[in-house]
This record gives sequence, structure tokens and C-alpha cells, in this order.
Amino acid sequence: MPLPIRLVAMDMDDTLLMDDWTISERTINAIRQAQKKGVYVTFATGRATTSVRPYAEQLGLNVPVITYNGAKIQEVLSGEILYRKVIPIATAKDISAWLLAQDIHFHVYLKDHIFVEKMNEWSRQYARATRVPVEEIDLIERLSTEQEGVEKILLMGEPEMTILWNEKIHQRYEGKVRSTKSKPHFLELIHPSVSKGTALASLAERLGVKREEVMAIGDSLNDIEMIRYAGLGVAMGNARTEVKEIADKITATNQEDGVAQAIEEYVLR
Repeated sequence: MPLPIRLVAMDMDDTLLMDDWTISERTINAIRQAQKKGVYVTFATGRATTSVRPYAEQLGLNVPVITYNGAKIQEVLSGEILYRKVIPIATAKDISAWLLAQDIHFHVYLKDHIFVEKMNEWSRQYARATRVPVEEIDLIERLSTEQEGVEKILLMGEPEMTILWNEKIHQRYEGKVRSTKSKPHFLELIHPSVSKGTALASLAERLGVKREEVMAIGDSLNDIEMIRYAGLGVAMGNARTEVKEIADKITATNQEDGVAQAIEEYVLR
């Protein structure tokens, strides 16, 4: 007989959130019922912690959240950082200089700030979606004052260009960064040992939860590792084919309360 689910980790964009970046009433209710049962509920997202905080407050999450695709685990309400794994500053500076020379638009995520060399419509749209300001700054100058490194570098462009950029980055920086994708027009660079899966495993251990007691829900390529790790991996109805192929179960889409349906079926029953 399978063990009951004690920890639920959810991706946010195109998973927990509807297309207008809100959480449906049905989903809020399902999460609160799970919490009343003593189930841990958390986010596992590529977003910055500042972008996650309003949603965590809305749901009353008192569990550490996974942000930057697993580069940070943080008590979102208190701000206490439990885990942080960054791209070393020398690598981050070298990548940034190369991207600027290639005229590729990108964001640098550093200690809950999002920096860009020059704002454009990609950045403005991102700021609207995440409700977090994107700060225009001299990136190389700012990185020169940093000692440790950056949580994430996000390249933004047409899907076919992100594929080309990914090939070039693998050639130049193999072993120094890992790439993943949350949306077709995003290419996200993180430390090579970082993933939502490794972060979720670390969090489960911290909470005293067995792997078989974890449910992970997601839709995109950056969710694959945590869906593979979880005892019950659930793909959204709107998930990419690669995600559905490795998931244990497939739920409804983000517009059809897929997260709520998964919690109701596999946690509350």
C-alpha cells in the first residue's frame, strides 16, 4: 500500500497559476485542506523569492520554498536562507560579457534583485508577469562588486534563438553552468549541480519526509528532475510532452484547476 503524501511541491507558472497569474479559489481551498491535514505544501519555481512572497502570504505557507530552479531554499515569510548555490562570479561575469557582445537580451538574478543592461519589451513584460521590478544597470560594473556569484542568468528571445544560444553556451561553458527551460522563449542558466529535484530532495530530508511521501507537480523542462524524484510525479494537462512522458500521473491544465484536482485525488482522498 502506498504511503500517504506528506509534502506537495508545485511549480508556479502554467501550473499553480492560471494564465492571469492568479490562483483559483478551488486550488486555494484544496491547498488549505491539505495544510489542515498536516501536509507540507511548497513552491518549486524558477522565480525570484521576491516574486513568490505574495503568493506564499496568500496561502499561508510556513514551509521553505524552492526558488531560482533550485538554487535557493528559503523561509519565504521570515527571509531565512537555508540553502544557496550560485554561479561563481568569475563565470557569471564571463558569460555576461559574452552575452552583451552577442547582443543577447538577458537578466541577472542576484540576491533577490533582477538586473538588466538595458530594458526592452521582454523585460517590461517579465516585470508585469512577476510583479517584481527589473533594474537597469551596468551589469559588468555591478558584478565586479560581487564576491560570491549569481543565482541565475535568464536569456530571453524567440524559441528558435534560445535553442541556438543553448548550443553555443554548452560549447563555451560545458561543466560550468547548467541550462534549463521554463518557457519556450526563456533559456535559464544555473550552477551545474542545481535543479528543482536536488533542492526538493534536500527539503524533504530537512522535513523528515520520505521520497515516497512527496508529490511534485509541474509542466515544463525545469520540472523534470523534481517529477522524477517525487514518489508521485504529476504533469499538468498543458505540460510539455517530455514532462508527461516521465510523470506517474497527468492532471488537468492550469486553467482547469489541475493542481486542485491532483491534491483532491492524491492527498485529500
